[in-house]
Amino acid sequence: MVAAFLSQWRFASRQPIDKWSVATVLLCGFLLGPVAALLLAALGDSGGLWAHLVDTVLRTYVTNTLILMFGVGGVAIMFGVSAAWVISRYDFVGRNMFEWMLLLPAAIPAYIIAYCYTDFFEYAGPLQTVLRTSFGWQSPRDYWFPEIRSLGGAMLVMASVLYPYIYMVTRIAFRLTPASLFEIALVHNKSQFWHVGLPLARPAIVAGLALVMMEVVSDFGTVEYFAVQTITLGIFNVWLGMNNLAAAAQISSVGFVFILGLLGLELYARSRQQYVSTSRSQTPLPPLPTSRASTCACWIVCIVPLSFGFFIPLGVLLGFVLRSDVAANLRAIQPIIANSVTVAVVAALLIMVIAGFIVLTAAFRAGPKIRKLALMASTGYAFPGTILAIGVLVYASQIDAVLRAVSGGLVSSFLIASLGLLLLAYLVRFQAVGHGAMLSGVRRLPDNLMNASRVLGHGYVDSLRKVVLPLLKSSFLAGLMLVFVDIMKELPMTLLLRPFDFETLATYTYQFAKDEMLEQAALPALMIVLTGLVPVILMSSMLRRYR
Repeated sequence: MVAAFLSQWRFASRQPIDKWSVATVLLCGFLLGPVAALLLAALGDSGGLWAHLVDTVLRTYVTNTLILMFGVGGVAIMFGVSAAWVISRYDFVGRNMFEWMLLLPAAIPAYIIAYCYTDFFEYAGPLQTVLRTSFGWQSPRDYWFPEIRSLGGAMLVMASVLYPYIYMVTRIAFRLTPASLFEIALVHNKSQFWHVGLPLARPAIVAGLALVMMEVVSDFGTVEYFAVQTITLGIFNVWLGMNNLAAAAQISSVGFVFILGLLGLELYARSRQQYVSTSRSQTPLPPLPTSRASTCACWIVCIVPLSFGFFIPLGVLLGFVLRSDVAANLRAIQPIIANSVTVAVVAALLIMVIAGFIVLTAAFRAGPKIRKLALMASTGYAFPGTILAIGVLVYASQIDAVLRAVSGGLVSSFLIASLGLLLLAYLVRFQAVGHGAMLSGVRRLPDNLMNASRVLGHGYVDSLRKVVLPLLKSSFLAGLMLVFVDIMKELPMTLLLRPFDFETLATYTYQFAKDEMLEQAALPALMIVLTGLVPVILMSSMLRRYR
């Protein structure tokens, strides 16, 4: 046995080392560094603060986070599944318009809707003013109105912008269900929705629900503005308010457990998504014509989530913008726009180049172990920005310490307090978006494409440059656009890691909105919304392929 091992080791040692695979392993290790740094920081000494947090507020953080997750998930399922069913099953007037408009709320960050809803639903807002005028009410003692800045209000706000995750995947699942299964339900006088559509779409719904809950755990702007004590807000308060990074990392470890559970839930759901046959021989169920009453019901199902998630906040923002001096406000935020666009473009290009290198090497040069490592390196998107920011800060400080030691003190701070720290954070968090875009493009290529190019005498680099990369141009541009929009909307990491006196549209909006100065925050918030319409258009075009 020993002789066999030695002979195998001598054979392996004579094999040339693939520099592409080595570079991929190093890049993946670099991307996983902040996660490891976060876990190591959680082992540090918090000076007794962790024990105090456990005795006082940690239970509140966990309880509120769980309530918010399940509340938002429930409302998002109600909005998303009902809208997906009426769009997939019924042929009513306006159906083609609603099928893409129902994705519009995904263009608006939750924290912007929170600012708009506070103005719209508060006592001095337009809704309660109309109610008091219509019914002759004089004071809050004459009527009851729910408080928007509450846990329930946060549920409504987040569900209104997150239900498209569930709507999109559920609509695809309904469209891929063969007509024969629905016909069997009709023959046996069973409900097509409860006995066929919903059970077969359940894996897709659970996968979308896991994504919704990840976004809930990641949210900072909404819970901070509504004063809902969640794990994310607790990390922010302990880190900046109490200046204790170790205790913040320890709270982050609790959030880390939430994320692992949700990742496991999503993987379980995706592993069970082959409930129905997707072969070309199966015919999808044609939509049913509707009566006037049924058309009204379908319109209500579609308009309610659209109103909460898009029309109301857009109307509030437009109202503020039109009442102000647009030209003067636009001139005032020109440097902010330049900062946002510059950092988003640079980070998006960096992310897509690295993602393309990793995906291509893993697909054409490396083995299954490196492919799994590449997949692990793209899991940063699952972590909330506040949690990941701690790991990035600790990791960057270690890199700066190494550079300082190597340069003999000539390089004092390369990443800390610079845009490099922010770019590193974006690279780790949004690598999953670039990885997914490039991987989907590679999977559409013929299996023998690279081998055919190599047989014709082209080397690996020439095959990539002349054959593979031209075919992946659309995937690269789509990923670049999606990453750009995500960075434009990113708030918590940018707020925590930005250099001094550096503002983006997201942080600029936050600074004014938290001080109740919504008039000044309206224009930059509206620009973020307009930027977010880009991925909505991409998602809509993707869904049309399933007709």
